[in-house]
Amino acid sequence: MDGAELRDRMREILLDQQALVRATATGRAPGAHPAWRRVELRPVTLKAGARLQVTTYSATQAFASNHQWDTPETAETVDALLDGGFGEWTVDSVGERVRLRSGARGRVTGSVRQRDEPLKVDAVHNRSKERLLPLDHPVLRSLGLTTADGQVKPSRNDKLRQVDEFLRILDASLADAMVLDSTRPLRIVDLGCGNAYLTFAAHAFLSSRAIRLHVVGIDVKEQSRERNSRLANEMGVGGDVTFVCSSIGAASTMVDEHAPDVVMALHACDTASDDAIAAGVRSGAALLLIAPCCHHDIQRQLSAGSTPAPYALLTRHGIVRERFGDVLTDAVRAEILRLLGYRVDVIEFIGSEHTPRNVLLRAVRTGAPADVERWNDYAALVSEWNIVPTLGVLLSDELAARRPEEAGV
Repeated sequence: MDGAELRDRMREILLDQQALVRATATGRAPGAHPAWRRVELRPVTLKAGARLQVTTYSATQAFASNHQWDTPETAETVDALLDGGFGEWTVDSVGERVRLRSGARGRVTGSVRQRDEPLKVDAVHNRSKERLLPLDHPVLRSLGLTTADGQVKPSRNDKLRQVDEFLRILDASLADAMVLDSTRPLRIVDLGCGNAYLTFAAHAFLSSRAIRLHVVGIDVKEQSRERNSRLANEMGVGGDVTFVCSSIGAASTMVDEHAPDVVMALHACDTASDDAIAAGVRSGAALLLIAPCCHHDIQRQLSAGSTPAPYALLTRHGIVRERFGDVLTDAVRAEILRLLGYRVDVIEFIGSEHTPRNVLLRAVRTGAPADVERWNDYAALVSEWNIVPTLGVLLSDELAARRPEEAGV
């Protein structure tokens, strides 16, 4: 299907009370400015009867509205959302999943996937958000996130929410990256795994979906490797979840050995996130999920260098310079990945009340070449700001191999 056909199919599902299970819209199409950060649609049953519930999210709040089915006003609401400039739509019906993504230069891609088994419509109103791993799951108890009776430990609530939201994005991204292969296990490497919350949770969740997989956690601390290996054996998953002691920077060879489909890193500090991205690219991973933490490298370069005119206001005040350094770092990382043939989204994967480091780089390898204009724009940016991105240094050979001859860099 082309973009128009995908849109029409999504509209048909969104307005069908018997078919719609849930739908989400996130991100923004190039050049567009959606009114909301995120939109969710689902059927609900109220005292007044069946309704289409539309929940819109700003940066800090959520607003729910309920609409009668089969009315011109509801159709207008759905049309306005479909034309609202969102970058990605996912619409789940009883029998299929429809996805649509708006890319650069008006390019629209998407897919329609039929389900092996039909979904059930859950129209319960005021339900709590379903967790991907139930609170009484043994892995959460073993990790110290919940109590023996399945209650969240207050001190671990933020960590549990981060893991849960990260898993949602992993789940949604696997099909997009087309890495599920029934002939072999899915291979995941978790870099800077620490106490392995995400490592174990990813294995538990994907295993519950009958996905065969092998997960490797890599961390610089030997005590983490010993603890996590012991936990894996106690949980009975030592054959599928293994751990290695290494810094992320020195882990590239080990990552290559495991030939991962997915490389993920949750809050690898400063240039360790660059190391994680570089290891994933070199290994040929089809999906990278990187949530950076700290951005001191480029912040230091901004402090030491002179600011190009007329942007002095961006670096005059320390806190503004720090936040601008965060934005500049992740924007450069995303662009380097695009130059290397990845489709990249930069998203907030969780609310800032759970962690201030809530940005996630989601990169899916497509192999598509970047045009000369994109290469020249990147070169102009780093030259004007007089910065040397660590990721660009780490992947200098890979960049040189893909750079078109006519690029002016």
